[in-house]
Amino acid sequence: MELDRRDYLGYERREAPAAELDRIAAVHPRSHIEAVREMSAREAAFDLDTPTSRGSWDAALHAAGGACALVEALLSGQAPTGFSALRPPGHHAEADRAMGFCLFNNIAIAARHAIDTLDAERVFILDWDVHHGNGTNAIFSESSEVLFASLHQWPFYPGTGELTDVGSGPGTGYSLNLPMPAGSGEAEWLAIVEHVVLPAAHMFAPDLVLVSAGYDAHRNDPLAQCLLETESFAELALHMRALGDELGVPCGAVLEGGYDLESLALSVAATMEAFRDGGEPRSVPSGVLVDRTAEVVRRNWHI
Repeated sequence: MELDRRDYLGYERREAPAAELDRIAAVHPRSHIEAVREMSAREAAFDLDTPTSRGSWDAALHAAGGACALVEALLSGQAPTGFSALRPPGHHAEADRAMGFCLFNNIAIAARHAIDTLDAERVFILDWDVHHGNGTNAIFSESSEVLFASLHQWPFYPGTGELTDVGSGPGTGYSLNLPMPAGSGEAEWLAIVEHVVLPAAHMFAPDLVLVSAGYDAHRNDPLAQCLLETESFAELALHMRALGDELGVPCGAVLEGGYDLESLALSVAATMEAFRDGGEPRSVPSGVLVDRTAEVVRRNWHI
């Protein structure tokens, strides 16, 4: 295991606790929680992409609990950064629907925990998984407490995340959906983060920076057609660590997708190393994709 080989890069390794059901219920209705418990006991499938086994219930509780423990450590000042390396992933899970390998929305539960019980007023979430984080988007669509930014291949599964989806009601403008074309690579992804995401995030001034860290935009991943390298994720992580440092707030990541195991392991390690060391992210020029994206984002943010 890559992190074992690197002695976890000097990070303190902690066991993830099981999430309290009340913590999960702040995001998911009790009926959904019970459905996950029941389906796991029966080893049934929510859909073709979301099977369960007898261990799924316990694994889902610990994945959500690990994300909550991460934000507790960050906001209590125990660490400036951290990584919750647990599965099942969560960003596709909507409030009342499991889908896309996801049972509970771990990062949404953690963000809600940070706001409801840990005195955070605003949380910024960057989702760099190649698939749109539809669950997180939907859960916070009407909230101004969370600024959610998602870079994702488009058009692609799950079919959501259009550029024009900017949230609704009091949450209008607080969803930044940033579609990326198949074949896009480091230059395009870093440009969108540098020239669109970061200016909005600075204006939002969050108390906590979180990443839905999926690695299926890697060029070796079998499920998508984007072309990021292992080093690309280090650069993305450097941007998030720099954002946290500039604002004086902690940053952490919660594991999402990634299905080429070698690339996944190397990219997680690169992310953790960048979070640990920090440094100056590499600047890249903007371009047509940035201009087209910024035209919509500027309707709500002065970027």
